[in-house]
Amino acid sequence: MKDTKKYLKNVILFFIIIIFTFYVIFKDQDITGIFGILGNVNKRFVLLAILCMCFYITCEAINIGRTLKALNEKSTFLRNIKYALIGFFFSSITPAASGGQPMQIYYMYKDKISVANSTLALLINLACVQIVTISVALFSLIFNYKYLNTLLMWFFAIGVMLNLSALILLLISILSKRMSKGIIRIVVKMLKFFKVKNIESKQAKLEDELNKYHDSAKYIKDNKLVVLKNLLTTYAQFIAFYGISYLIYCSFGLSEHNVFSILTMQSVLYATVSGIPSPGSVGVSEGGYMAIFASVFPENLLDSAMLLTRGVNFYLFVLISAVIVIISEMRSKRQESTDEKQVGKN
Repeated sequence: MKDTKKYLKNVILFFIIIIFTFYVIFKDQDITGIFGILGNVNKRFVLLAILCMCFYITCEAINIGRTLKALNEKSTFLRNIKYALIGFFFSSITPAASGGQPMQIYYMYKDKISVANSTLALLINLACVQIVTISVALFSLIFNYKYLNTLLMWFFAIGVMLNLSALILLLISILSKRMSKGIIRIVVKMLKFFKVKNIESKQAKLEDELNKYHDSAKYIKDNKLVVLKNLLTTYAQFIAFYGISYLIYCSFGLSEHNVFSILTMQSVLYATVSGIPSPGSVGVSEGGYMAIFASVFPENLLDSAMLLTRGVNFYLFVLISAVIVIISEMRSKRQESTDEKQVGKN
């Protein structure tokens, strides 16, 4: 119940930020004119952009499934798609995308997947995302630094540093058993300081799960091809994601800038906003887009381009993933009810 209230608060905050963001951006704009422009875009390019986003979700599902299979966990492709969409939804509505992985682990646990193995699979996936985000952004900055004003340059530096810090912590969690145990001891000491009950039993459970986790991590370290395949899949995943901006650009009938130019600009934007602790990077993503792409789109098209791009690569899939979460929860409750009835009969 506490978790439900927490996520409900996050959803409310998420919508408040969206409303405020779009109010600030569009309060002095001709909304009718913007929607008139959106109605005249080339729908084939918009459809291709949506398919790129579907490919993005599919790549994450492939990475999750590949790692789970390597760890001898049973999962279907459709279940992996479900985990990817659940992660997308809860990452979108929680600050700094903090809710995505815990909720994926929760739903995997309901599907009889070991917490140790699901945690490792998601940590590897997240590490690949951080490597791709940082490497592509730093490469792209060489060609696009001129589009960043002083404020955006600071945000870019902060975003890269936060992503790099997250990557270091992920690698420690995956590779170092000693460091992971040290982190658990620190957490236990903090819990004791705050007088949380039954600390010793919780510590024993944490360390027992940690041992299982590191047995799986050792297997992955001995089978690096799995990680390499995940990394290559993640590069393809994010090229498709960054390519959405180019397809939206083409949908307006524009052709002055090439795919490489816009793809690299989008990668710089993503690295700049991904470390900002607002749900779904709402507000900073829209503002960053307007600043970075101001030199790409004519002034009268910029608002419409931002709205359509964010609609495809974020808001549409928040709605789709929300539906998947609702369906998954309804099925889970139905299954729990069926199991309770069978126990009662026995």
